[in-house]
Amino acid sequence: MKRFFTGVPKKSLTFWGALVLVALLTLLGAGCAERKAVAPSEGQMPTVQQPQTKAEEPVKAPERITDQVAKVESKDVSSGMGKVEEVSGMFKDIHFDYDKYDIREDAKPILKSLADYLVKNNAEKLLIEGHCDERGTNEYNLALGDRRAKAAKDYLVSMGVPSSRLETISYGEEKPLCNEHTEDCWARNRRAHFIIIKGKR
Repeated sequence: MKRFFTGVPKKSLTFWGALVLVALLTLLGAGCAERKAVAPSEGQMPTVQQPQTKAEEPVKAPERITDQVAKVESKDVSSGMGKVEEVSGMFKDIHFDYDKYDIREDAKPILKSLADYLVKNNAEKLLIEGHCDERGTNEYNLALGDRRAKAAKDYLVSMGVPSSRLETISYGEEKPLCNEHTEDCWARNRRAHFIIIKGKR
């Protein structure tokens, strides 16, 4: 009896214990393996793909915006008094000699036709821009451009256009027509440019 209880049960206990331990380890190993395989495929796939969607990439809106702005500027312009239409290039520019603001003989026919137009269309105003070539300081060229615009204004007033319908502005050398450093280019930049303003301003 002693041999039966001391020897046999110990072996059977060891055998059954080892069997249970192997079964548990197998189940635990399988469970861990399943978790490792499932977690990355279900949990990580959406988070990796969401930031890489190409919906945020196309940033071509600024090009369209600048095109729209350019179209608006070439048409009606809003001011404090309401909507106005600026018509540029209706009359030729007049030109000036270097460092001068006297009205030249070749400018007088242009100013005469401009004055006739304004007298007939008394609801319209005129903006006269004074421009210079690049030589001289910015301050000097702004003052010279102002004198050129005012010389054109005074000539139009002398031909019967009311002063209240004429506005002047100087851009100095800031808006050149030509950027080459030649006499011909500088001569083109020394000018007064005319913009007809239709509507209230």
